[in-house]
Amino acid sequence: MTDKQRNAPKRAKSANAAHSQSGVIHVNEPHHDNFTVVGNHLAQHPELSLTAIGLAIHIQSLPAGSPIGIKALAAKFPEGEIRIAAALRELEEHGYLTRARERLQSGRVTTRTTSYNKPRLAMAAAAAPPSESHPPAPKAPAPTAPPSHRTAADLLSGLRADDSRLLLTERDVKRLAPAVDTWLERGVPVTAVRRTLTSGLPEDPIRHPAAFLEHRLATLLPPPLPVAPPPPTPLRPDPLQNCDGCDLAFRAPAPGRCRRCRATVGEVA
Repeated sequence: MTDKQRNAPKRAKSANAAHSQSGVIHVNEPHHDNFTVVGNHLAQHPELSLTAIGLAIHIQSLPAGSPIGIKALAAKFPEGEIRIAAALRELEEHGYLTRARERLQSGRVTTRTTSYNKPRLAMAAAAAPPSESHPPAPKAPAPTAPPSHRTAADLLSGLRADDSRLLLTERDVKRLAPAVDTWLERGVPVTAVRRTLTSGLPEDPIRHPAAFLEHRLATLLPPPLPVAPPPPTPLRPDPLQNCDGCDLAFRAPAPGRCRRCRATVGEVA
């Protein structure tokens, strides 16, 4: 009689088990305080860069009123102002941020940023579901670029009108626009940015206009505007006092005699 067939070697079984456990292994502990809920639509976004995803999560974790301007974020992280500006632009394009430029009474221009923990289109769809008696409303258009970024793109695209050697591709315009936004956020007028990029051009051919402009935007970047000092406190007048001599009211820091009574007492003395 022949021997019975034995089972497959244990080596193969262990190999299959190891293969089934490949990839990430999660060790999850519940959070009871000091945590932020982040949707997978952001954490696993197929189009956002890792810089943009991380920046969005950081912004969502901050308390309301925290400064999240490009300069404030660059002071916290090593990416630098240009990469942070590009990441903010990504979040704007996908509806996680809006930035509106406002001019204060002091004349200083500031940027008001609103963070959304869900894309704006998804929030709008959840807030206004279509009625059963009416056909579903058409999809809202994707959020457009803020005026500052559109201005930056227009400025860069129009440089060729000043000098044909500054002709940029559409890809170059998108890459350099965040750097121009940084200038605008620092209160530099559009005309001044354009003058900086087009004045004093070399006589030799400019073989790489995008690199030439990127160098100027980085090396000539002005510092942020200083914070305006608070207005001086107005001087308060002395309180009213009743004169000890004639009982008339007069202003003085402490009770006593009015000027006329003091003069009379001086003449008598």
